[in-house]
Amino acid sequence: MTLTDATPETSAALEVLHRVFGYDSFRGEQQQIIEHVAGGGDALVLMPTGGGKSLCYQIPALVRRGTGVVVSPLIALMQDQVDALTALGVRAGFLNSTQGIDERRTVEQLFLAGELDLLYLAPERLRTEGTQRLLDQGEVSLFAIDEAHCVAQWGHDFRPDYLALSMLHERWPDVPRIALTATATPATHAEIAGRLGLEDARHFVASFDRPNIQYRIAGKNNPLKQLLDLIRTEHEGDAGVVYCLSRSSVEKTAAFLVEHGIDAVAYHAGMDAATRAANQSRFLREEGVVVVATIAFGMGIDKPDVRFVAHLDLPKSLEGYYQETGRAGRDGEPATAWLAYGLQDVVQQRKMIEGSEGSDAHRRSLTAHLDAMLALCETVDCRRVRLLAYFGQESGPCGNCDTCLTPAESWDGTVAAQKLLSTVWRLARERRQKFGAGQIIDILQGKKTAKVIQFDHDQLSVFGVGADLGTAEWRGVVRQLLALGLLAVEGEYGTLVLTEASGEVLGGRRTVLLRKEKAPTGGQTRKESGSRGGKGARVPVDLPAAAVPVFEALRAWRAATAREQGVPAYVVFHDATLREIATRLPTTTAELGTVGGVGEAKLAKYAEGILATLSTTAPAAAEPSPPAPTARPPHADEPPLDEEPPFDPEENDPPWDDWE
Repeated sequence: MTLTDATPETSAALEVLHRVFGYDSFRGEQQQIIEHVAGGGDALVLMPTGGGKSLCYQIPALVRRGTGVVVSPLIALMQDQVDALTALGVRAGFLNSTQGIDERRTVEQLFLAGELDLLYLAPERLRTEGTQRLLDQGEVSLFAIDEAHCVAQWGHDFRPDYLALSMLHERWPDVPRIALTATATPATHAEIAGRLGLEDARHFVASFDRPNIQYRIAGKNNPLKQLLDLIRTEHEGDAGVVYCLSRSSVEKTAAFLVEHGIDAVAYHAGMDAATRAANQSRFLREEGVVVVATIAFGMGIDKPDVRFVAHLDLPKSLEGYYQETGRAGRDGEPATAWLAYGLQDVVQQRKMIEGSEGSDAHRRSLTAHLDAMLALCETVDCRRVRLLAYFGQESGPCGNCDTCLTPAESWDGTVAAQKLLSTVWRLARERRQKFGAGQIIDILQGKKTAKVIQFDHDQLSVFGVGADLGTAEWRGVVRQLLALGLLAVEGEYGTLVLTEASGEVLGGRRTVLLRKEKAPTGGQTRKESGSRGGKGARVPVDLPAAAVPVFEALRAWRAATAREQGVPAYVVFHDATLREIATRLPTTTAELGTVGGVGEAKLAKYAEGILATLSTTAPAAAEPSPPAPTARPPHADEPPLDEEPPFDPEENDPPWDDWE
């Protein structure tokens, strides 16, 4: 629907979309959501990262009387969110602990005077009586609860303060509420609705599919080198995020990348606040920076041009994995989600669950999360099908994940499983001993190591029965048996023990199909999205050759403008907008105003600079391309880890360390 054929109910929202954001049409269910909330209705919105969730509360806030109050979990990102809105001509502000008293008073006065369209608050601040009295005195148009999955008590980003947000309806019953998240299984969806009192709200559930992201999981073998190969062969000069579980791994990985010529910074809760903020700012405001971080980093990140997300450690849940990988490719351009995965990851996670505090129910929940993550790693079918099924959505093979591009092979591993389980059983029954995977594999392969001889394990009847498989293959068998629940980890040293299900295999009552191990690699044949020159010189394939130098000149202008204003480059314009400008070559302010993403405020602010750049770089005889269609969607050499010191849970950052 466009402005010309809009009904009276949608005309106000469409007018704001066009005037402020520079687009003529909504995408997916945005229009229905915006109409519902603008009309005073409550809504619960499940929509993928990059799907345009922000517009679902920003436009109703601009249409309705008063100020839209946005509950946002990370205070470190509020400034960038406000900067982006200010650049669009929206009156936005925030209240958090980073401000001095004078700055806070100024924002409060603007709110009371009705001179703010949007006000961002952390949930902790919203709980204070002072903030609640402030909101009582002003006019609130709506409450938007962003990252609503934080209310799920056993979820990957649980925030205790989110539980108190049920009071919004009690204290302000006439103010509509909209809760939004990009990560929710059917169970989490129900929990969000119940805890926030949104059972009677209208629920909108979009597809969680991110077709532009290529999901790949590689066998872990010298993961730092694998990561370096991935960046050098596919993402040279691209912005990316690398996730590690521990702070020491973050520091080590960032230093390794810098040593090898990659512009990388570290981020974790153990760093001093100034350094952490500076590194986050570099990542957000400069192009082509790689940030290596713990899971404390990322929620609320709006950087659209993150081309890859890499995991060097196994995520604890599919919700966390989906949320973290979703930070790639928010601009809709091709992006990579790459995970290095090995036996030690499974052992490590099982040990952490066994030693975790809390109830048996909590440990069962952690185990269920991990089992789902392992199923994704071990599947021989399409990764995307498996991932979407976890969120209750059906799909067909995507053709853009590693198992689709290079189909995995499976093999009947029943005999191998019986040999391995029998070795564990004989050690426990005949010797009253328990060992880790390394010793058991040495026994199976018939290796007379010092440790094997010390314990007379070469005298066991199973000694050498597994010489037909290599070490990597046996480690794969162990890993997959752990993933299938046919083997378990016990104790501080990660010794292997049988489970109740082991007997079915040993007794010949269960067949075990295993995924055939591939040679670990960093690179992969993929749907290439463009050629690359120097740092940051990535050019989309749909850009005509004649437009490439114009596009690069516009990016240079954008970078200089962003530096001058102290904002991220994407706050000025997204790549998609620059690409359209470089293709269409507008010569007047009016023509520039028809480009997607150029609203009134940005047109007034940047038209002169853009037209000047075009006049000096556009080919003299170039014929401008015909106008784009009216409907333009909104923007949417290190040792392997297995040889590193044991994982220290104390180093594992809780995801709330950066919250207020």
